[in-house]
Amino acid sequence: MQFSDDHEMFRRTVREFVSNEINPHADEWEAAGTFPAHELFSKMGDLGLLGLTYDSEWGGGDADAIYTMILAEELGRSASLGVAMAIGVQTDMATPALNRFGSDELKANYLRPAIEGSMVASIAVSEPDAGSDVAGIRTRAVRDGDEWVINGSKMWITSGTQADWLCLLARTSDEGGYRGMSQMVLPTNTDGFAVSRRLDKLGMRGSDTAELTFTDLRIPVSNTIGVVGRGFQQQMAQFQDERMVAAYQMVGAVELAMERTVAYLNERMAFGAPLIANQYIQYELAEVAAMLDINRHHNWAAAEAASRGEDITRHATVAKLTSARLARQMADLAVQFHGGMGYVEENWPARFYRDTRLWSIGGGADEVMLRTLARMNGIGSD
Repeated sequence: MQFSDDHEMFRRTVREFVSNEINPHADEWEAAGTFPAHELFSKMGDLGLLGLTYDSEWGGGDADAIYTMILAEELGRSASLGVAMAIGVQTDMATPALNRFGSDELKANYLRPAIEGSMVASIAVSEPDAGSDVAGIRTRAVRDGDEWVINGSKMWITSGTQADWLCLLARTSDEGGYRGMSQMVLPTNTDGFAVSRRLDKLGMRGSDTAELTFTDLRIPVSNTIGVVGRGFQQQMAQFQDERMVAAYQMVGAVELAMERTVAYLNERMAFGAPLIANQYIQYELAEVAAMLDINRHHNWAAAEAASRGEDITRHATVAKLTSARLARQMADLAVQFHGGMGYVEENWPARFYRDTRLWSIGGGADEVMLRTLARMNGIGSD
């Protein structure tokens, strides 16, 4: 892949933003279990970082997918992967469907403010009994004249306590399975909306995650994104953006973890020599380095395909599966090779270990990625 001078300048801009606006506050936000999304997103909006590939008519940057990749890689190098993920929700998980399928009115009222950073967006798909099995959602929206009446709950909602609007997936007919679902914009200041609780998580503690409930909540039918009854298909397309941004972030995260681990091993003396002199350690890290190269080049191919407007479902599935597993491998080695120093919360490997574990679960678990790839390759049957 050829990176232009503009690409390189953009990378420096994002790296500087992470260094100045995220890293100094990471410990504070981790302890609080949240971060000031409106404040941070507003700063990102001022720099044009929140709508890179979206139409300039709505405040976007009209950029190619390579810029999205660069942004995510650099966010993956931040001291808080929880905050990095929450930014990814804003840029590539809650807004792509609205950008692709939404009406001009919805884009003006919700997409533009999300790109500006004045509104925080969340993606509301998962439920207590339906995570990776999207076809199992139960939240219902029943039409009453020109309004949807919504009842149900959503679980694992990143930025759920701060969101101004949700990209909600709900059942809008009695058809079972993946049929009869619709996407809609749900403003959180609507009567009937409630944050049931903020979840206390193993990792990703720098961003808030919530359970939400809807009780006889009414929104206009005009808040529907795209076509009524096509919500599942639209969400599947949106998942590809989510999975790629996760894979991009993991390349940056693993790269930085490798650099920091090698630096520590060069300094740490044991048995009269630096730990890095141990050939076993060298080989273990070399394995990660090799897989990091493979993941990076796969991501480059995905970004170029996305820029050409191609279907990247296979790219995203492979990238999500392999990058998440690589991050888990690197996290385990970082803790192991730091020894006791890696097991205490005051040092970075402990947080990295906890944070990276989510990537094999959220946005489609490893098992779902494998199931998808098996189907693509004609392996087995349902």
